[in-house]
Amino acid sequence: MASPENAPRRAALLTLGCARNEVDSEELAGRLVGSGWELVDAEAGSPDVILVNTCGFVEQAKKDSIDTVLAASDVARPAGAKVVAVGCLAERYGAELAADLPEADAVLGFDAYPELADRLADVLGGHAPAPHVPVDRRTLLPISPVERPAATADVSVPGHDWVPDISAVSGAGSRMGATGSGRTRLTGGPVASLKLASGCDRRCAFCAIPSFRGSFVSRAPADVLGEAAWLATDGVRELVLVSENSTSYGKDLPGGTRALVDLLPRLGSIEGISRVRVSYLQPAEMRPDLIAAIATTPGIAPYFDLSFQHASAPVLRRMRRFGSRTDFLDLCERIRELAPEAGIRSNVIVGFPGETEEDLAELEAFLIGARLDAVGVFGYSDEDGTEAEGYDGKLDPGQVQARVARISELVDDLMVQRAEERIGSEVVLLIERSADADDPDADEPEITGRAAHQGPDADGESYVVAAADGGPEPGSLRPGDLVRCRVLDTEGVDLLVETVELLPAGAPADLAAALVAGTG
Repeated sequence: MASPENAPRRAALLTLGCARNEVDSEELAGRLVGSGWELVDAEAGSPDVILVNTCGFVEQAKKDSIDTVLAASDVARPAGAKVVAVGCLAERYGAELAADLPEADAVLGFDAYPELADRLADVLGGHAPAPHVPVDRRTLLPISPVERPAATADVSVPGHDWVPDISAVSGAGSRMGATGSGRTRLTGGPVASLKLASGCDRRCAFCAIPSFRGSFVSRAPADVLGEAAWLATDGVRELVLVSENSTSYGKDLPGGTRALVDLLPRLGSIEGISRVRVSYLQPAEMRPDLIAAIATTPGIAPYFDLSFQHASAPVLRRMRRFGSRTDFLDLCERIRELAPEAGIRSNVIVGFPGETEEDLAELEAFLIGARLDAVGVFGYSDEDGTEAEGYDGKLDPGQVQARVARISELVDDLMVQRAEERIGSEVVLLIERSADADDPDADEPEITGRAAHQGPDADGESYVVAAADGGPEPGSLRPGDLVRCRVLDTEGVDLLVETVELLPAGAPADLAAALVAGTG
């Protein structure tokens, strides 16, 4: 049922895909709230519009996005609501998606974000804007990285053209001052993603992301610091820095790529922030100073989310990437020399065109030697407009799936072994979930958190199952608490831990680790 006359218009947001998309949704939510809209639940809140922030990364993600639009339409139609598709799939296919998906009342690309409230009002008024015709967004910004920051004033880069009103909480200043349109968090909790940059200048043969996300653009350090300070005032204790390629941060700024090394300690020292985690690192761009900054800087998790993709040099060259098994094992060794308990995770693609049994064996040898904490395994599939789409040497889909199964079985065993290596060690958990906080009658509350080596969503969790002598009782813990724990056992990649000490609010997680080691 539509909103009564003079009542705020209501919108529901559904988000698919990665953490970057989640940040974009919170930008969209901020724009709508700032324009007087009310955010509601898609099924229970009687929205006027259901906004689906789609993912366009790989075939399964596209299917999931389309299925979500169809499901939203089933909810919306009986109530007279509209369904609008935004996000990567909408940006990537535009008019083609609109023609193939009439269940969406409008398909809006990134350029519609700054006037989102007006565009949705047009849809409600029966005047939906024409779907955009996609372009390669790399052509919208200068080739020279240093010329791009000024040019973004005329190009919509999701997550860059806005900042919260942070002047009162950060003292950091911002190129937008106190006039930013704001970010509205859609989920609570002590962990939040923070966009560091957007786009990518790499030309990996299998990846279409740069064509619809555009060239690499860093956010201004003052904006990143200001938003981090604002998130801390909202109860966030862990910041997860996200981008398409975090190792390139600063290449378009005056300080160059040293900018991330300089930014990390400033983020780690923000009051209330216990841990900063950097994601999406390119192995070929891991400089010694950046390795040291992540491994040793107070407040920064010694966590390395490295996009290896493969370990066979010939396959990597066909992928338009760099490295080899020897190079990657050396990188892991250099990380562990600085931080022996560092977390290292990655993704790999198997079944790439031309991949031989020898190439696959090389990947297996790397995985066995690297002792990674978490590995995602993906089978190759063609992506529209990529270089690899035109390669010969394609493997039969059944053969690709057989290789996915083979490598997945291996990494499952290796990840369990890696988790078991941590039995007896001490970790610092950020508590994220306490079941009895929502259900006081729960007989056995489930208390979970993550250690420094465990990234959100895909790297396993830690379950608090007991208290050591003098340690806080598990039932007393609440989301946002920082707790020193001892690993008792494992369940797969998950850790079972006992509490040792509740740490002061806002204490840097790595400072707590130093106390464990008796060095701080």
